[in-house]
This record gives sequence, structure tokens and C-alpha cells, in this order.
Amino acid sequence: MFRLPGVFAVAIFGLLSVAPASAAPAAPQTVTAGDVLRGHFVQARQLQGFAKPLKSEGSFVLAPGRGLIWHNEKPFDNTAIITAGGILQLANGREAMRLSASKLPGLAQLYGVLSAALSGNTGPLQQTFVVTQTTNEDGWRVELKPLDSGKQAMSQIKRLVLTGSRYVDGVEVERTSGDVDRITFSSHKITKSDLTPNEMAQLKAAAK
Repeated sequence: MFRLPGVFAVAIFGLLSVAPASAAPAAPQTVTAGDVLRGHFVQARQLQGFAKPLKSEGSFVLAPGRGLIWHNEKPFDNTAIITAGGILQLANGREAMRLSASKLPGLAQLYGVLSAALSGNTGPLQQTFVVTQTTNEDGWRVELKPLDSGKQAMSQIKRLVLTGSRYVDGVEVERTSGDVDRITFSSHKITKSDLTPNEMAQLKAAAK
């Protein structure tokens, strides 16, 4: 099932390549327009009433100013393409769902936070969340709590916790329902624009 708030929590926080400037023991890497960030993720979703978490893994492609491609490879093949213009979901390569930005009032806010964070501007995070940062010799930890949980974009999010060093290595998304997502990121790689023809077509399709 496609869950917009959870996917965007990942898009905004799990893929931030800008570590808190005062907290990072290593020089932070910044993804700017013209760059492409790629990597691998493993996600464990703990649902209320289930003893074991639901696990999935796959890859992501983030192109600032263009959008995010979130590809679940296991246990099922499905892809979410997220842009400022809308969201497209593919199942086994075929279109399963399409939503334009006009039908998602929270999309503009969330996408704006993503863009600002990727540029290294943490101001928008403080406008949307109570931000608590701690550091140690191994890295940093950031806890985010929505300032206004009544807003549609944040209505299902209770708390987010980010950990990492140069990159964000882990994200925990705690929902108001009691469900928890834990996402681990690895194999981060930043390159100049090297989107494949298929990736460019997917981003274009989602932006329509």
C-alpha cells in the first residue's frame, strides 16, 4: 500500500546529504542542482499487531530540482517517483497510481522542505519541527517533532530520528498510529547528472 507521509519522510530526511553543520565530524557532502545522489536502503516497518517487522530493500535516485525515484526491489518490485508536480507509482513496471500536486495539499510544503534541506538551509526544518541535535565522536543525532501535527503533511508523523556522520545513515519514523519505520542507508554516491533515459522518462511522467 502506498503511504504518502512515510515515503516523503524518507525523501526529506533519509536522503539528506547535508549533515548538521555543527555536528558532523566529517565534511558534509551537499547535493546541488546538476548532481545525482544514489544509494541503497533497507526498511523495516513495525506495524501495530504484528510480531515481526515487514522488511523491504531497494535503491534510490535523487536529482535535486527534478525529483526522487524510490525503487523497492524486495520482496516486491514497485517504484514511487516523487516530484513537485505529483507522484507516480509503478508496480512491476506498470503504472499503478498517479496523483497530481493539486490533489495533494501537503506536497508543496514537503517538497519545499526537501529542496531547502538539500541546499544546506536548515531554516525550513525549524519552521516545521522542534529540532533537537546531539553529537559525539562517532557522528550526530537529530530528533524532529512536528510543530503543528494538525497540518495534513505532518498529521501521521509523531517523531523522526536521524543518525549519521557525513551522510544520514539511519532514519526512524514514529507514526501517531504507533507504527514505526526504521530505514538504513548505504552505498551513497554523488555524481553529476547521469540519469538514464528510463529515469528521465519516469521523472517527466510523474511531473505531468
